[in-house]
Amino acid sequence: MVMNNQIASIRTRLQTGDWTFGPGAGRPLTTTMRFGPDGGIVGHEHPNEARWDIRRGRLVLYNMHAVPMWQQVRAGDDGAIVLQAVSDPDMHSLLRPTIKISAPMKPAEFLFPRELSVTPAGISRVLLVGSCLTALYYEQFSRLYPDIRFDYIAFNYAGSLPDQPPAAADGYDFQYVQIPLRSILTDRIIWAVRLGQPGFLRQILEDGYGILDTMLDSALGYNRSYGLLTFVANFAVPQMNITLSLDERHGTGDLAQVVRDLNAYLAQCIRKYDNVILCDVDAIGNSLGKQYFLDDMVYFYSHGASFFQDEWDRPPHHRIEAIPALDTVYESHQAELLAAVYEQMVSTYRTVRQMDQVKAVIFDLDNTLWRGQIAEDYRPDRQPWPRTDGWPLGIWEAIHHLRARGILVAICSKNDLALVQDRWDSVVQPGFLSLDDFAAVRINWQPKPENIQEICNIFNIKTRNVVFVDDNPVERESVRAALPDIRVIGSNPYLVRRILLWSAETQVLHLTDESARREVMVKGQIAREQVRNAKTRGEFLDYLGTEVSLSRADHEADRNLGRIMELTNRTNQFNTTGKRWTHAEIKEFLSGGGLIFTFSVKDRFADYGLVGVVYVLGHTIMQFLMSCRVMGMDIEYSVLAGIVNAMRKGTHVGAVNGVMIKNGDNGPCQALYETAGFHCRDNDGSGSMMFSIEGNETCIAPSHITLKM
Repeated sequence: MVMNNQIASIRTRLQTGDWTFGPGAGRPLTTTMRFGPDGGIVGHEHPNEARWDIRRGRLVLYNMHAVPMWQQVRAGDDGAIVLQAVSDPDMHSLLRPTIKISAPMKPAEFLFPRELSVTPAGISRVLLVGSCLTALYYEQFSRLYPDIRFDYIAFNYAGSLPDQPPAAADGYDFQYVQIPLRSILTDRIIWAVRLGQPGFLRQILEDGYGILDTMLDSALGYNRSYGLLTFVANFAVPQMNITLSLDERHGTGDLAQVVRDLNAYLAQCIRKYDNVILCDVDAIGNSLGKQYFLDDMVYFYSHGASFFQDEWDRPPHHRIEAIPALDTVYESHQAELLAAVYEQMVSTYRTVRQMDQVKAVIFDLDNTLWRGQIAEDYRPDRQPWPRTDGWPLGIWEAIHHLRARGILVAICSKNDLALVQDRWDSVVQPGFLSLDDFAAVRINWQPKPENIQEICNIFNIKTRNVVFVDDNPVERESVRAALPDIRVIGSNPYLVRRILLWSAETQVLHLTDESARREVMVKGQIAREQVRNAKTRGEFLDYLGTEVSLSRADHEADRNLGRIMELTNRTNQFNTTGKRWTHAEIKEFLSGGGLIFTFSVKDRFADYGLVGVVYVLGHTIMQFLMSCRVMGMDIEYSVLAGIVNAMRKGTHVGAVNGVMIKNGDNGPCQALYETAGFHCRDNDGSGSMMFSIEGNETCIAPSHITLKM
């Protein structure tokens, strides 16, 4: 007997949303059938399906004369309802919820995913430097993003910029430079007959290199003078090959190839400057489709801007035959281009500032790394197995790209470990991925939040720096509820790879040696912790044979600057002030007499590379930070003693000070100075403290560490 509450539940479900009705195979009769509360059927006009009701717990469809036509025979696992024709028991139809197709993804969202962004970018002022294309950016960005102040300087030739930017340089978050292609190629290329002259385009390219050097150097004047973070756009390559014959495509007689070569040269030149990053506008054009914005089908090839219709060509016309509106001839996606260019700026800025940076990605297995369940769908007696081409192969490759960037990868799955180990090589085909590729593996039946927290503890990272990928909405929600700072994705496997590889939060500004070796270091750290558990602390520290190399970074061109900035701006736990530094601030700090000490660590398990940075100004240690990977080894006390001794060997023989600003993240370092023998001499009561050690006092240093300076 069907209870009233069950009938009410069935009615509620049927009256929620649109339904698809028709034969089980083939095209449905409708995708918009709706069940009205009065028993009427709407969204499907056919006399045989006019009304509905629930009889004995089953759906019945009636014709316009209230004669039963279809009755429910069973419900499918996927929410579908199988209907049988009353007049013909062999005839069936299928009723299932209509899957709504979301609006197409915008190019800006597609190219620069925001699913991993948590913290607002906080951009307040931007300087735009360039030609008429940049003037368009200035006009439209000022309108589209009113909370940001945009300033514009026209830059068409190799002349110098004004001595001062429109506002104080330190008030800009960044400047965006667009060098006009026309100035680089010159108007010589308009006389196409010259393309057939031997060496003509080669001369254009060689001259272009020289002009580009000069114009880039001029455009980066504020970068050199003030250390202003700068993004430089490359050139939009023409849509078609520009040759006199087909056999010159991509050859020495192809003007489009010249632009490609100029882009490669520009990228090479930019690497010579500090705090300058390439923005690949040509990649945006290739993805968006240059036919929707690039003007080379109307204008000359070297203009390289967005097409528009001149006022003269608009009504009232000055022609015998009227010119149609340009956007009725060539569909324009200028709005999409502008949004994508802006999002590229924001994405690049977020990466440079290391905002919401991802340090580890943890993957589920079933329906996440492969299709189906390894225990059920990959049994030897069940063939064929789910295919691995398509998104599974894409995820496997993405994992290797994450590893290469220094992002740790791990597995957290509710499964039988022995079964997974036994079937892995059979399931992962081709064998592009192994269990050994993961820095940590937790395959068991424990709650996933517990396993994830354990992985974070092993990696010494906060959950806010972790992305968890899982297909199961229940598991995703349980993890999100237990670990609210973690970022969770995985509902749609077609989105995962793009999010993981293209998001600003998984990009790396500079790949340092330490970043490239992070996985090896973590595995060494895991081995180290296993030994730690088997020995007393003293025995363990002596057994490590730790060596620390302390050195100084004397100028902003130091080869370790990339690692210094990476470590400074991503270290939270062992960071005495939590301050983030820009390239310009480091440059100013060094030019003002500041010193930057760095230290590297190795022990019998791993070479951890450069793991710490100390900022010193006068006789004060302004900031001391160290990678969590070497915490618990007393490294900090050896380094602190070494720096104090180095300061005492110089002109300063009095007290050495140390700044401490307590926050919610840096608990592990808050006792640094007191433990080393410093005394608190100033405390403002809000967490900001100053410690000192006098010239006749000893800075405590551990004996189990060998310090090299």
